Amino acid sequence: MLPAYIEDVQTWLADFYYFEDIKVRFCETDLFGHMNNTVPFIYFEQVRTAYMENSGLMAQELEPGVFGVPVMANLHCDYVQQAYYNDVLKVGVKIARIGRSSIDMHYVALKGQEIIFTGTSTVVQMNKNTGKSIAFNNEQLESLAGTVK
Repeated sequence: MLPAYIEDVQTWLADFYYFEDIKVRFCETDLFGHMNNTVPFIYFEQVRTAYMENSGLMAQELEPGVFGVPVMANLHCDYVQQAYYNDVLKVGVKIARIGRSSIDMHYVALKGQEIIFTGTSTVVQMNKNTGKSIAFNNEQLESLAGTVK
């Protein structure tokens, strides 16, 4: 059963356009060869970071003297099927909503055409000195708008 944030699976999947192939490593499995339930969060981070770097969202955050940094406000995973050692998963990320200082992201891991797990997160742009959220600037908003279907 798929989570409530997926109304129509085909429409939901069609909006993903950033994917990475990730092979389940031996150290990510238990004695039965099942992928550990903490591993999807690592995969989410991998594709989220690459996606944000490729879309220019992290370019200024990495410069000296910049105060805005992306911070995870929440992260959730829904397990649909088991993944095993040596499985190659196609893990994708997309932006589901753009707010004033936050973005909601959705994730999917596919093995062939089968959904293995899905997830959601909210990333908030925070001032690293004050700990308060700060609005995206026009350049960031333009970059974000270019990533939403």
